[in-house]
Amino acid sequence: MDEKVFMGKRHTWIEGLSERRTARWMVTVTLALILAITAADIAIGTSVHLGPFLVVAPALTASFAGARLTAVMGAVAIAALLIISVLHGGLTTANHMAQLLALVILSASVVFLCHVRERRTRQLNRARSVAETTQHVLLRPPPRRMGPFRVAWLYLAAEDETQIGGDLLAVAHTDHACTRVLIGDARGHGLAAIADASVVLGAFREGAHRYTTLPELVAVLEESVCRNVEDVADTTLDPGEHFVTAITLNIHDQGSQTEMINCGHPPPLLVRGDQITVLSATHPAPPLGLCGLDAARFRPDEFPLEAGDKLLLYTDGVIEARSPTGAFYPLVERVAAFSASSPDGLLHHIHRDLLAHTGQPLNDDAALLIIERASPHRLPRPQLATDPDGPAAHPAGWP
Repeated sequence: MDEKVFMGKRHTWIEGLSERRTARWMVTVTLALILAITAADIAIGTSVHLGPFLVVAPALTASFAGARLTAVMGAVAIAALLIISVLHGGLTTANHMAQLLALVILSASVVFLCHVRERRTRQLNRARSVAETTQHVLLRPPPRRMGPFRVAWLYLAAEDETQIGGDLLAVAHTDHACTRVLIGDARGHGLAAIADASVVLGAFREGAHRYTTLPELVAVLEESVCRNVEDVADTTLDPGEHFVTAITLNIHDQGSQTEMINCGHPPPLLVRGDQITVLSATHPAPPLGLCGLDAARFRPDEFPLEAGDKLLLYTDGVIEARSPTGAFYPLVERVAAFSASSPDGLLHHIHRDLLAHTGQPLNDDAALLIIERASPHRLPRPQLATDPDGPAAHPAGWP
């Protein structure tokens, strides 16, 4: 079993065990409260009525348990009030009848609210499960190492129930000794934009291995969006224009040559040591999906990606994230302030700093992708078998 999967299951089991222990302890506390209130009411006599305080039992149980256990605790509280009523003059007195009726109504109300909460929780869990499956199928998280590159990525959905929205990213290592990269942002966010993103991702994964030049690949993406997006998009609920801003990269394995076509997307950042460079396009193209554009307009910009350089790509949900005072997140300044680290380390710094800047969940989907050309001494060396009974004699794969 994969170590991460094992650790995840072990962590879930430990959390479940801890929750069960806490629930048992809280049940004991609730029963002790019922017993204490009952004993005190009987001991005090008829001068003071403590019976109404028994409503704390179902109310407290609802905070840590479901409707069934809450109903049980409500029934125990009602039984305790019946005992108090019998010992203090019987059930026929108006005061005791009013107390019993109030406790029954309040207990039933609490149980009903617990039932509604449980049903809502089940619906949310199903939605999250479907969204998580959709995310893994649609985005297909890239491996941490691809060719001579180290990769890290982060996706933050604005809608908690979806976990995925209109932002998209993909990385593909091709037989042309290069790595193709895509990051984009479909108009809108949430479930309404997933269909638009799926069209672009499907076309990219097919075209990345088929076409040798970057302009050809981007032209195919444009053609696919124009041909298919109206068929898959929900034009009834979202009747506006459907387009996708995107950046497509072609990074050669050997040397440092990198090509970029920017279709209306925020420019990436090149991190070289302590120096941050904004890679603004000199040949910008309009967003994908506007249709009727000449493929010749897709002209790539070139820049070097040296060993140790990091390329930071992001969607506008990052730079448009606002603080409580309305200030946008200053991505360039913050990245420059972080110490040089691995792609995972840099991503962690940005993630933590972004959430601290907003102080609340993001209002728009946000995606981050960091690619680093690993230094030669960091690349795994070929391991050739010397023992005929040992491993096969070929270079080891990427970890």
